Amino acid sequence: MTMSNLAYDTAVDGGETSQQDIAAMQALRPIPRISIQAFCETEGVANPVERAGEDRRMAKAHLKVHMGGIATAIEFYQSAPTPNLILLESRSEPTQLLEQLTQLSEYCDPASKVVVIGHYNDVGLYRELIRSGISEYVIAPVSMADIVSVISSIFVDPEAEPIGRSIAFIGAKGGVGSSTIAHNVAWAMSSLFKSEVVVADLDLAFGTANINFDQDPAQGIAEAVFSPERIDEVYLDRLLAQCAQHLSLLAAPSTLERVYDFDPDAFTQLIDTAQRSVPLLVLDVPHVWTGWTKSILVKADDIVITATPELANLRNTKNLVDMFKRVRPNDPPPKLIINQAGVPKRPEITSSDFADSLGLSPMSVIPFEPLLFGNAANNGRMLGEMDAKNPVVGTINEIAHVLTGRSEIKARKKAGLGNLLGKLSRSKK
Repeated sequence: MTMSNLAYDTAVDGGETSQQDIAAMQALRPIPRISIQAFCETEGVANPVERAGEDRRMAKAHLKVHMGGIATAIEFYQSAPTPNLILLESRSEPTQLLEQLTQLSEYCDPASKVVVIGHYNDVGLYRELIRSGISEYVIAPVSMADIVSVISSIFVDPEAEPIGRSIAFIGAKGGVGSSTIAHNVAWAMSSLFKSEVVVADLDLAFGTANINFDQDPAQGIAEAVFSPERIDEVYLDRLLAQCAQHLSLLAAPSTLERVYDFDPDAFTQLIDTAQRSVPLLVLDVPHVWTGWTKSILVKADDIVITATPELANLRNTKNLVDMFKRVRPNDPPPKLIINQAGVPKRPEITSSDFADSLGLSPMSVIPFEPLLFGNAANNGRMLGEMDAKNPVVGTINEIAHVLTGRSEIKARKKAGLGNLLGKLSRSKK
């Protein structure tokens, strides 16, 4: 793209939309559910950004405008997560601008996109910004149409990669708490990082997401799966139930009025559409082994296996890990959560032995807390809403950080594997 394409021939936005802008806006598709924060130095840029946020195409996006430019952004993000998109206005000359952006990058999440609105028409600066990872450089003055257009070029390009990551949660056995953890992690990601999250409850017969989130939507995931030809961003949006400010649910019908036998690719269109619409898609996969559950897990960006510290769970988890190693050779191994550790009087495999038998470091070990989990479930609330200071809530928050790339799993020292592996081999005889 040349600088002549970037230097828009528009006057300072005065609050009125020109016929040229109206025509340009007609060609733009709705912006997906992303979070945007703008840091402006002049009213001439802040006004069109604010007006862009009021346009119908931005209805699903969350936009907040701050005054103060890059310096304010640096101070702000020292203690706050960065959104999906940061709009930065800067009147600084090129050398200083590059220095400020380098400083800001120390506080930005890798997945965050950055658009700079500058006041210097400098080809060398543009090239250097793009080379350093900036998504776009736009020359002021800008109009409302310019703002929506540049956001659209980043997030709505049909040839671009999906903006969303899919995270599939599955239990090594039924009843290990995979769904509960999936729902709470989704809630944590949406509340901690102010990022849009969609939870898809794929257990159409017995799903619990509607109970856990205290929702009773008339429509949900069944309508999408049984009418794949209708699925697009608009139809999907109608099926979502709003659970919190940044959290939506594709609820399961949780009825037995029909059987739910699907082709292996039955959910592909739904998942692809959701990933074009939202940054984070949490897939609550039931503990069944069918063509469609395998297809969903194989295609997911991340897989989280929840297991309790017992031998059957260890066997099933090992089977899953080995299978994923074969069919996903170019992906990292699934992440492991050991749940319900420390049940009184229950013989258990230690978490270190359990993990080392698999060659995995667990993402977390969650203790047996029946009172906390039971009260949350009975009240249709998340753990963080019931007792935000509980250590389990802190663990859930840590999982959210790992799954969004904001932190890494801590390595554990390996212990002896002989006894457990011997039990596994004997159990197969």
